[in-house]
Amino acid sequence: MSANPITPTIALDDEGKNHGFLRLPYSRDDSAWGSVMIPITVIKNGDGPTALLTGANHGDEYEGPVALQGLALNLDAAHITGRVIIVPALNYPAYRAGLRTSPIDRGNMNRSFPGRPDGTVTEKIADFFATRLVPQADVVLDFHSGGKTLDFVPFASAHVLANKDQQAACLAAVKAFNAPYTMMLLEIDSAGMYDTTVEEQGKVFVTTELGGGGTATARSIAIAKKGVRNVLKHAGIMPGEPEIEPSIMLDMPDAGCFVFCEDDGLIEPVLDLGDPVGEGDIVARVWPVDRTGRAPIEYRARRSGILVSRHFPGLIKSGDCMAVVGVRS
Repeated sequence: MSANPITPTIALDDEGKNHGFLRLPYSRDDSAWGSVMIPITVIKNGDGPTALLTGANHGDEYEGPVALQGLALNLDAAHITGRVIIVPALNYPAYRAGLRTSPIDRGNMNRSFPGRPDGTVTEKIADFFATRLVPQADVVLDFHSGGKTLDFVPFASAHVLANKDQQAACLAAVKAFNAPYTMMLLEIDSAGMYDTTVEEQGKVFVTTELGGGGTATARSIAIAKKGVRNVLKHAGIMPGEPEIEPSIMLDMPDAGCFVFCEDDGLIEPVLDLGDPVGEGDIVARVWPVDRTGRAPIEYRARRSGILVSRHFPGLIKSGDCMAVVGVRS
């Protein structure tokens, strides 16, 4: 198999703070010898752990890019021990287009791992991270939110892993992130995920869902900024102790947490994020869009807990995730 064509324009192990790009050759109509230029910052001071920090794995999720741009600008190499690798926009083409997936190849970065060095643009980026950057990291933080189609209560999450020591280390880092909610997350579509690639390499992994609707808020950005510094402190890269406030522990133990729509129509939310939910409670109604005088279809929760996620746009299609219920643990 061929080597990955991505070339860093800066050395990844030089001391100090260095800003540059991951340059991926991409020949296209408007630039025959063009490149995709993915911004990267590496901050290093002596020997110590390495943190790999990424945002915009999906291009319409913005807390990560904002928090990581600020960190890249303001974090001083003299104030850390070890190395911090910052990539504010992992799926850079999607981020520039404001889309969940890449406009170049329609690639969903978080379903493209472990990637291929001779594949599509998205697969080449995934392969470079899987083979070059993740192996160098001790802790990986990947920011997510709901993008344009979902909204979440703000949580940081870990996954159930076969290696319970690794699971405990991941959960400790998630708790150090200290979002208002802390989740043991069940993934319903885990094939090709960055999460899985990182965890299979034995790394400490933290991920988030900090809001949604295709934007960010002052509150969600503040959570992201505090959380990334807390993780660096927890890893021993930054001095001091994490700033910890109370966090509600939640679990998503099975597929019964999810409510999927089976109709096209106009969604009427019945509950807001964070509201308590009882098994059998109505979480939303779907009204027809093409006529009046017809009753809406009611959708009900399959377990008790709190509403942690909801469909965001006013119109919904059959197959869309409508709501997610988290269980207090």
